[in-house]
Amino acid sequence: MNQLFGLIAVFAYLSLLTVGGGMAAFPEMKTLVVDTYHWMTFPQLIHLYSVGQMAPGPNMMMIAGVGQWVAGPVGALVVVLAFFLPTGLFTLWVGRLWKRLDHWRWRASIQRGLAPVSIGLLLAGAISIGKGTLTGFDSALLCAGVCGILLATRMNPLPLIGGCAVIGFFLFR
Repeated sequence: MNQLFGLIAVFAYLSLLTVGGGMAAFPEMKTLVVDTYHWMTFPQLIHLYSVGQMAPGPNMMMIAGVGQWVAGPVGALVVVLAFFLPTGLFTLWVGRLWKRLDHWRWRASIQRGLAPVSIGLLLAGAISIGKGTLTGFDSALLCAGVCGILLATRMNPLPLIGGCAVIGFFLFR
């Protein structure tokens, strides 16, 4: 029961950091889940996040895996509610308020100010995951190659994911 209250507190807090998407909350999630509460290791969290990226639906459904890991099925349910409910209600309230403030002169300034915040949080999440996954020259080279291909072409990333899985199977045994 004690773990459930911890899960609720952590994931309700994290839900408010998801400006710009779930990746924005990842660095703080790593700090809380791995470093503060020691619920799992960083590689375990990265694996859950990777599965969440590949699974259909919202990628942050991976948080249910954290809840499951810590407190079983009840933990998974509690985490999903704690993560999505506060943000959902807050978004509903802000959306209605934003519609009423349609002609407010500060509206455009707020929107322009939040865009860099979203990008910064997203970049922090990418760097946090990169620190845990780029463990050597081989993984860095693989990452740079995929990034280069995606930036230079309009290629669908699915073949790259499959190719990297095969390369990883042989390279990182």
